[in-house]
Amino acid sequence: MKIKFLDLSFIAHRAASLVLILLLVFIFQFCKQSDPPPATPVTPVGNLQFSGISWRVKSSGVGKMGPGPNYFSDSTKNVYVDNQGYLHLKITKEGNTWQCAEVISIPSFGYGTYVFSIESNVADLDKNVVAGFFTWDSAAFYTQANSELDVEFSKWGASNDSLTLTYSVQPVWFSNPIPYYERSQRPVIPMSKLKNPSVHAFKWTDSLINWNSYEGSSYPGSNLISSWYFDDTNLPRVKIEGGNQSLPVVIPAPGGDVHARINLWLLNGLAPSNNNNVELIVKEFKFIPN
Repeated sequence: MKIKFLDLSFIAHRAASLVLILLLVFIFQFCKQSDPPPATPVTPVGNLQFSGISWRVKSSGVGKMGPGPNYFSDSTKNVYVDNQGYLHLKITKEGNTWQCAEVISIPSFGYGTYVFSIESNVADLDKNVVAGFFTWDSAAFYTQANSELDVEFSKWGASNDSLTLTYSVQPVWFSNPIPYYERSQRPVIPMSKLKNPSVHAFKWTDSLINWNSYEGSSYPGSNLISSWYFDDTNLPRVKIEGGNQSLPVVIPAPGGDVHARINLWLLNGLAPSNNNNVELIVKEFKFIPN
């Protein structure tokens, strides 16, 4: 009679495997590493501080870009804030090249009142110079015509033009066959009103945009020099630019990334007709939510 012996090595191996599995379960179940803390949002910091917020200074590098197109410089020869906190934008000639200036708010905004207080004489700008205060969303071309509202000062190439102030809600022109005249206004006001400090504001809602301009440096000022409004009873219009076409827009809504912009540039990239440098001084920018 043969006696069968248990294979104890096999049993020991199975027992060791079971212990290892239980140990791993214990480690993963009870000693699991805690999740990492949520990332702390980093607030982007611009390279210029003005009116209590950060701004990015636009630079086109070695090539031209819009508007114009022009060369835009981030040099302190073209953009700086003085010891009073005033913003200076300049068009300067460097060698054979004219350099323009633009700043873009780092914070984004939406419906509300945008207020621009300027110290400069904007009645006597050279005919090829444009000073602009506007909203813009690069990602909202198709749905909202870039969410652009404008206050601009220019003679638009006509040296004897006395209507230097223009209010606009885009789309107005670009590649459209004809301009949408109802979407801009050039108020008739004495040029003397724009030779001294003035304040220009627009209030943006989903049904109405209202522009107001005042003498002096306060908002709202006591001496209103012009106003205009545009409401949602107007026709929807399409923005056409660079072969692209937006949806029809009446009053553009704020896209998800609307920024305030201030610029000083040359119409069609032409040099100032007097060949002189140009300066725009902005005392303050203010945004008031609705």
